[in-house]
Amino acid sequence: MSTRHAERTPIAAAVLAAIAGQAAIAQDSTGLEEVVVTAQKRTENMQDVPISIEAIGTEKLEQLNISNFTDYVKMLPSVASQPSIGAGAGFSAVYMRGIVTGGDGQATTSQPSVGTYLDEQPITTIQGNLDLHLYDIARVEVLAGPQGTLYGASSQAGTIRIITNKPEVGKFSAGYALEGNTISDGGNGYVAEGFVNLPLGDRSALRLVGWKTKKGGWIDNLRGTRVYPGDRSTAADNFTVDNAAYAKKDYNTLDTMGARAALRIELDDNWTITPSAQMQDQESKGSWGDDLSNFAAGKYAVKHYRDEYSKDKWYQLGLTVEGQIGSFDLTYSGNYLKRDVDASFDYSDYSYWYDNLYASGYFAGLFLNNAGGRPNPAQSFINNDGYKKQSHELRLSSDPSKRLRGLLGFFYQKQEHDFQQPFGNIVGLADSMLMNRDEPSGKIGRAHV
Repeated sequence: MSTRHAERTPIAAAVLAAIAGQAAIAQDSTGLEEVVVTAQKRTENMQDVPISIEAIGTEKLEQLNISNFTDYVKMLPSVASQPSIGAGAGFSAVYMRGIVTGGDGQATTSQPSVGTYLDEQPITTIQGNLDLHLYDIARVEVLAGPQGTLYGASSQAGTIRIITNKPEVGKFSAGYALEGNTISDGGNGYVAEGFVNLPLGDRSALRLVGWKTKKGGWIDNLRGTRVYPGDRSTAADNFTVDNAAYAKKDYNTLDTMGARAALRIELDDNWTITPSAQMQDQESKGSWGDDLSNFAAGKYAVKHYRDEYSKDKWYQLGLTVEGQIGSFDLTYSGNYLKRDVDASFDYSDYSYWYDNLYASGYFAGLFLNNAGGRPNPAQSFINNDGYKKQSHELRLSSDPSKRLRGLLGFFYQKQEHDFQQPFGNIVGLADSMLMNRDEPSGKIGRAHV
């Protein structure tokens, strides 16, 4: 059982964690332990790699209790992140060397400038990274600076690689971890995770990994009301909204469930095939930002009037073939990623301060329901995204022990992004006032890039 206070002091916690992480990594570099990396698409001792690289291995990941994206970023001095305001997991902009793109929250923005890889597949998507729960991970590698030669698009500022543990042939192993935690003046949480490595004969093995976590909240959604003025200066024309349906203590929570499976088959002494599959379902509720007025009063709280959530579901399928042709090593990797994000955030501050006060209630008076009455003017911002991403890579490399060595590779990637983002969504608005609808179905139109 552990008690965590980091969420109550986010700035101080981030600084202390970064100092502790850098000190721990520095200790590794002064020891005799050999750190093996694959940053240059070949297995090498990190001390022999002539590029700027940081790596956190399995042992250090466990010692530092690193379990997600936010955790490992704090331990890397060359990496920083900025979460989107009010959003939960999976919406962070990643900075390396002070460079970032794609951080404006728009679905049609450019790709991020820091690429993220899960094993052999790029998992970089517009608006946010995959917030993979880190368990049974071999290491996290960070390559600072332009990496376009080996990692292509979205690696102008650097590349982050998450390397999972692979099945081990001829060896049974298993493990699990359980944790309960609580936040001072906040909610409770837990972590349950485990793995098993199963030998299947003399030349194959199956590795299964699973996890389920819950993070307690610490931001309250306070009960409140708000009066929206009408288009006439009479009290009878005003509209009062009440957030009783959404007011809650410890408003922001995060539940994550996921699994991974990999099968290694050794065809002979030179050729192996490794199919893999993994998925994760992550749901955050509430707001992950607080109002400054409440913060000044010593409270982490908001007064929001619409339902707030983010549901991030994804799965990945992969196939890796490794072998030798003469003195050359050949590797093929094919991967497919499908990600769906459905989210909704409170937008009522905008509708109140602009539509009503700035416009003196003029626009509010124009919003009607099908019966000709006035609907609840408190707005929400809906963000629904669907990603499909496939990649294929074939590379041929010479003997890495030779002084003269080379690598020849071919890479193909295709990404699709379907999205819908209704700003200022008003529940109960008249059908005739709905914008961006496909007739006659009435469904919100979808853009495709």
